[in-house]
Amino acid sequence: MGDYPGILQCTPMRAADTNTRPTFTMPPGACDAHFHVFEPGYPHVASPQYTFPDGSAGAYAAMTEFLGIERMILVQPSFYGTDNSLLADTLKRLGARCGGVVQVTEDVTDAELDSYHALGVRAVRLDLFARRDQPTRDIAAYITRMAKRVTPRGWHLQFYTPGTIVRDLLPFLADLEDTFVIDHMGYMTEPDPDFERRLLDVLKLGRCWIKLSGAYRVAKDKPLTATVAWGRALVAARPDRLIWGSDWPHLPDGQRDTGEILNLLAAWAPAAADRHAILVEGPTRLFFS
Repeated sequence: MGDYPGILQCTPMRAADTNTRPTFTMPPGACDAHFHVFEPGYPHVASPQYTFPDGSAGAYAAMTEFLGIERMILVQPSFYGTDNSLLADTLKRLGARCGGVVQVTEDVTDAELDSYHALGVRAVRLDLFARRDQPTRDIAAYITRMAKRVTPRGWHLQFYTPGTIVRDLLPFLADLEDTFVIDHMGYMTEPDPDFERRLLDVLKLGRCWIKLSGAYRVAKDKPLTATVAWGRALVAARPDRLIWGSDWPHLPDGQRDTGEILNLLAAWAPAAADRHAILVEGPTRLFFS
């Protein structure tokens, strides 16, 4: 893809060995629970939101080796829509250390889901940004329908969604009996103490997991340290219901320091036991057990 006016222009990826080293000891089996890959030759959606990223599987593998990440979860990006062919090929390439999260249409067949399961897929990603203009009841009904497809398989749902939709769904999510993961720390980009309190209540009592990913998306123009108070609140509430994700390749800014993002865990979860729960135990329960 060349330059397209009006969409994000992705920048080249930084070299793996220019990332900051972890400031804490990485536990064996540490897992990056949210990354994407992009390779030439695979069909993308008709109107992508960003130019073709510099994010190959080889570059990602080099980064994980440098930082001491042993396991990883490949998440289908919006760039490829519901065509999971690159995801499937990458899972075959990376083997048992990599799990997957697909994006599918509602009419996906059981045979397709079975084939993904055999490759290590254990979740379906729901793009609720694409449904942000729908009534909350319609979004809840969609979640319910998709949960009926995935829960019997031992899979879970992952929500890629603005924080405003999370906020509106909280009464529904509090009663949802199916396991679900909310991406990017809830993705509320403006301070909202009432939202935070209510989301923590759902995290404590429901089937909710939250992904400690996308800190720079939550912080927006503020420094990454702006997320420390919220990250600590999440860890204090339920470290056993949190997973961490790099969100590599950090679209559209390929020059972001993945090590700096990883080291936020030291501020969010100062205790090694909590980091072990987040980096090892949580991903094992959701993807590798």
